[in-house]
Order: sequence, then structure tokens, then C-alpha cells
Amino acid sequence: MKGIQYVTDDTGARVAALVDLAQWGEEWQDFLDGLEAETEPKEPSVPWHQLKSEMEEASRRVRA
Repeated sequence: MKGIQYVTDDTGARVAALVDLAQWGEEWQDFLDGLEAETEPKEPSVPWHQLKSEMEEASRRVRA
């Protein structure tokens, strides 16, 4: 693959990669962002319909 070089060990097994960031920088950043998201502690999530309902209710209270 153009823009990617592999580093191999004594047996020829790939152990690392060199990525041309001028060519693959955006894809590399996407990869890192995904990896970071997977390794960070999970935050509790709220379903969209619940959040929307809570925001609408809070908005009504502010206007009242």
C-alpha cells in the first residue's frame, strides 16, 4: 500500500508500521480517535428521546 511501510522482525513478521501522514493523516487521526474512544472509561448514555423530553421540560420551566 502506498504511503505505508512495515517493519519486520527477524522472522519476517510485521511488528510495526510507518504511515506517511501527508498522505494518510486524516485516516490516521480517525483511527486514533476511535482507539481513544474505545479505551476511555464508558460514560453513561441517555437515549435521545429521553434527553429531548428533559430539555423540553426544562425549557418550559424557564419560560414559566
